[in-house]
Amino acid sequence: MAFTLHLRSRLPSALRILILQKKPNIRNISSMTGELQPASLVVLPRSLAPAFEGFCQANTGPLPLLGQSEPEKWILPAQGAVSETSMSRPQFWKYESGTCTGSLTSLEQFSEQLKDMVAFLLGCSFSLEEALEEAGLPRRDPAGHSQAGAYKTTVPCATHAGFCCPLVVTMRPIPKDKLERLVRASCSLGGEQGQPVHIGDPELLGIKELSKPDYGDAMVCSPGEVPVFWPSPLTSLGAVSSCGAPLAFASMPGCTVMTDLKDAKAPAGCLTPERIPEVHHISQDPLHYSIASVSASQKIRELESIIGIDPGNRGIGHLLCKDELLKASLSLSHARSVLITTGFPTHFNHEPPEETDGPPGAVALAAFLQALEKEVAMIVDQRAWSLHQKIVEDAVEQGVLKTQIPILTYQGGSVEAAQAFLCKDGDPQTPRFDHLVAIERTGRAADGNYYNARKMNIKHLTDPIDDLFLAAKKIPGISSTGVSNWGGYALACALYILHSCDIHRRYLRKAVGPSRTPGDQAWMQALPSVTKEEKMLGIFCLLYTSRCV
Repeated sequence: MAFTLHLRSRLPSALRILILQKKPNIRNISSMTGELQPASLVVLPRSLAPAFEGFCQANTGPLPLLGQSEPEKWILPAQGAVSETSMSRPQFWKYESGTCTGSLTSLEQFSEQLKDMVAFLLGCSFSLEEALEEAGLPRRDPAGHSQAGAYKTTVPCATHAGFCCPLVVTMRPIPKDKLERLVRASCSLGGEQGQPVHIGDPELLGIKELSKPDYGDAMVCSPGEVPVFWPSPLTSLGAVSSCGAPLAFASMPGCTVMTDLKDAKAPAGCLTPERIPEVHHISQDPLHYSIASVSASQKIRELESIIGIDPGNRGIGHLLCKDELLKASLSLSHARSVLITTGFPTHFNHEPPEETDGPPGAVALAAFLQALEKEVAMIVDQRAWSLHQKIVEDAVEQGVLKTQIPILTYQGGSVEAAQAFLCKDGDPQTPRFDHLVAIERTGRAADGNYYNARKMNIKHLTDPIDDLFLAAKKIPGISSTGVSNWGGYALACALYILHSCDIHRRYLRKAVGPSRTPGDQAWMQALPSVTKEEKMLGIFCLLYTSRCV
């Protein structure tokens, strides 16, 4: 006896004969041909169907839902629709109370239970082999042409009504000089499903060893290659376990059904600059690449040109590094915790001796980092702590900053002291900050002293905060940036551009969880503006005038 299911969408005859058959017409993804596309199958009790549907909708990257059956619509196929075959193999995993209890070639013995169950089809149509061919790269199969490895990550999917599990990803090694070509081909052919979720060090995803995949067979990265990761529908296996259903079924890894159901979100037509990705190398230790659209990248490059203008003809052009604003903003976009420093003594006859450039840009950047829900702190000279504390308090009162940010100091004295400050318990494996930003900050000269523009030694007014930047170079996971006051504003604006970019936002969230709307109101309110600049100038005038009297 053989059964099939009725889906809410149109089904081809190939699908209407497969669910309960002992037939090998559940195919491996790598052998997909024709107009049919492969899909993985999850079967759950009817009571859990709405919750699982919501879970898929909250995590469309790894779980693109193509269709689902209606309860009590499991019926016999037409007689003779299935030809006999002498071969069969396991096609499904059986779950009881969240535990996988075995594999099955057929669900026929569960025909009564299936009457009160719902089947879900999850799209997995993206063909990496086709993308490799499109990019002019050789096809790379694991040994024996078996299933390529997939890995459980520490990236949590968005939870929904009892369903929770980590993201599962697949990996392929790609020559680093071919990364952008492959990523563009992947996005062109696979739409959202073709966009990678991570490029670089697997430990940033919580994957300890590429040689030990959770599913399938490992593929080794050769010298000059970079691991690239895509979301996998095998994420659904963790979801099935998490719900603890008394009985559930799922397609085994490497086994798919063939359907002509299409992903409604798959884009068509030529790609626009907003949908063409650019790949950017943002860190070497750990190895990390980021992605943004051509459109977003170009806007940030235009910002860089603006802040590089030298109206005073001071000859600062040689200090500018091409694409550094783009690289710094991408790094900050991925950071969780940011430390900002500012402060440059310029004279001895006033109290405070600070110039007013630096703190405004630092506050502008801090305001936008707060809007992105990142941890942010400021570190200043100890003698200027009360000044900057008051600046922050007034900025909060004036609505420039959302909340208070910690004001820290550092007197240093050794490499060990700098490492102890930057890392939890002094352990370089657990840095407290992901990114350090210096805005109009004095730095040490080759002779160990600090000088102002008039070549006067100001070492007695300056704490060795630059020791932290020197130490950060030797601590994996900490990046650093030095910018002008204008650069602080530009970084805030560049972050806004990135977080208004669909491609970058999806890469940031690893294709799981809901995506915030481009131009989110909280982000717009946190941007620098004329009104905020006037408020900050008022704060500075009051503070500096009162201290000079």
